[in-house]
Amino acid sequence: QVQLVESGGGLVQAGGSLRLACSASGRTFTRYSMAWFRQAPGKERDFVAAISWSGATNYADSVKGRFTLSRDVTKNLVYLQMNSLKAEDTADYYCAATQRWLYYGANRNDYNYWGQGTQVTVSS
Repeated sequence: QVQLVESGGGLVQAGGSLRLACSASGRTFTRYSMAWFRQAPGKERDFVAAISWSGATNYADSVKGRFTLSRDVTKNLVYLQMNSLKAEDTADYYCAATQRWLYYGANRNDYNYWGQGTQVTVSS
């Protein structure tokens, strides 16, 4: 069993910054890839960014240049630094993981572990 827990969400004004964290607990993977998705009310869950075990990253076009992924493998943590936030970034942000450790794709169906989400609200 693997549990993912997100933290760091909150309310911020447009142009501000937040850093989200995802912590893995329980029986964790030896190698795995992790990603962030987000879901606004009434909308589908969309890809934000992903990072493979090797460190390769993939970002949605809407967040390129503003969001940065990083990970601390020894602590089973992944971070999403969000800068220059826009009102359009308002959503519930979810952490996801897959044992496909070379994968850093955008397909949510390829990730089989999910956190419960953390809310991010950006005021305009």
